Amino acid sequence: MAFTACSENEPPQTDFGLDYQPLVVGSYWKYKVLETRVFGQDDTETENFFYRDRIDYRYQNAENKEVFVLTREKSSDGIFWKLQGNFALEIRNNALVRTMENKRTVNLVFPPKIGLSWDANIYGTQQEDLFTINLLGKYELEGQGFSNSVRVLKEEGDDKITYIDNRYEVFSKGIGMIEQYDEVFTYCSRNDCLGQQIIESGRFTHLKIIEYGKN
Repeated sequence: MAFTACSENEPPQTDFGLDYQPLVVGSYWKYKVLETRVFGQDDTETENFFYRDRIDYRYQNAENKEVFVLTREKSSDGIFWKLQGNFALEIRNNALVRTMENKRTVNLVFPPKIGLSWDANIYGTQQEDLFTINLLGKYELEGQGFSNSVRVLKEEGDDKITYIDNRYEVFSKGIGMIEQYDEVFTYCSRNDCLGQQIIESGRFTHLKIIEYGKN
């Protein structure tokens, strides 16, 4: 781990940007979600619904690190909610680590800087996966401006032949994650459809924040 020396007249850095994802028990985030699943040609399912994530409790793990456990609920109307499962967030070595569906990823590093890249799978068993901060500042979402936001580009690729993979997340200072975009599809690669960009399978999921707070 590297440290940056400061002169005697230079005040030490105290704001590492940890509040780009506040971690306080009782905090919640509500998102509207658009999801499209493709199971095969002419077999597509699109759904509009809501997710509500809430920090339920925290605990100290075996490494004496504080881990926050969140519940995720799903609703078709924003009124009646059904539990979908749990996931965990923790700050580890100035990085936001998310554990979801038995996969551990580094989704943000602190302090965020434009152009900064890291291996999101450094704590997992998967191969290296580089995430990069490609926006830092004001961000527009649904006609609303969010100042002090950071966008993490997770993947940006489309070879027009076999796959398309576009994914990113946006965090806003004092709020947390305000948007998540996942577009991962495979194109038909048979001889009769190769290069025609006919989607054969995959999923598109887009979360946009509509409410947040603490209760």
